[in-house]
Amino acid sequence: MPDINRTIQTFVVSPEDAGVRLDRYLTGRVAELSRTRIQDLISEGRARVNSRAARSKRPVAAGDTVELEIFARPALRAAAEAIPLEILYEDDDLVVVNKPAGMVVHAGAGRHSGTLVNALLGHYGKLSSAGGAERPGIVHRLDKDTSGAVVVARNDITHRALAAQFAARTVRKTYLALVHGELNKESGAIELSIARDAKRRTRMTTRRAAGRAAETRWRVLLRLPGFTLVEADLRTGRTHQIRVHFSALGHPIAGDTLYGAPTQIKFVGRTGGGRRGAATPLPALGRNYLHAARIGFEHPRHSGRRVEVRAPLPHELLNFGLQLATALGVERSKFDAAARAFL
Repeated sequence: MPDINRTIQTFVVSPEDAGVRLDRYLTGRVAELSRTRIQDLISEGRARVNSRAARSKRPVAAGDTVELEIFARPALRAAAEAIPLEILYEDDDLVVVNKPAGMVVHAGAGRHSGTLVNALLGHYGKLSSAGGAERPGIVHRLDKDTSGAVVVARNDITHRALAAQFAARTVRKTYLALVHGELNKESGAIELSIARDAKRRTRMTTRRAAGRAAETRWRVLLRLPGFTLVEADLRTGRTHQIRVHFSALGHPIAGDTLYGAPTQIKFVGRTGGGRRGAATPLPALGRNYLHAARIGFEHPRHSGRRVEVRAPLPHELLNFGLQLATALGVERSKFDAAARAFL
């Protein structure tokens, strides 16, 4: 009988790809696997060039036949852990939590503990099973370094109903973001398709023809010299959507070094005689200045009842904004008022 957990993908190297490392070549062709997973398979002898096992660093040549043997990993089951949660809303059917930056939503890529799922199971014991044993209750996600509101299903009926609302794009997801540069309009829409970057698999890009349609609407909340505080409304839910969209405009989100933001922001002060002094760095943010501030949806059990939940701005984001305003010579109260009025 054939092994349903084992597949072999075969490729013939084109002249354009000659000289590329084997792991990079395969990463660009097997979209469902991360580069780390491909490297693991290669180290296990699962990759062959012209019928012979090869190493990750081996350059491929035009006309080479490359085979990759893929074995499905055994399913993992999430475990309960005693991790504090900030609960914004809860009833018998669903929960909305304020996820902190630095916490991943569910297990994956070598992370199997300390996730939001582990925390939820530790708090509630049981969640919906519609998303699988690894992702109980999870209907949607936030990036690791994005904080804010996440809605979680406590039973399968609620899970399917919420998933249908996300698919129909009737869930309202609004974010607060601080971007580099000064946007030239008060509001706008970014409609650029998004796909995974073929060379850097941790990134998404708007530069590939095979991308999926994506739309982000935004409006300015506060202008600062060299920065803009914006409200971003997701009309679609693509991976890294807000981050890659603003980066594509040349306005990366503060702290988002993956998409072009500097690691640290420096300001040149003045001495008493009016001369330019040494550059003074602002403390590193250590995360993206992106917060899922509001989420709105129809309650799955109560037709017509709209639920809207707001997530307080984390202290590190508010403090960074106030420090930035001070460094730029802007009244701190203006930043504070703009951020709090939005929430």
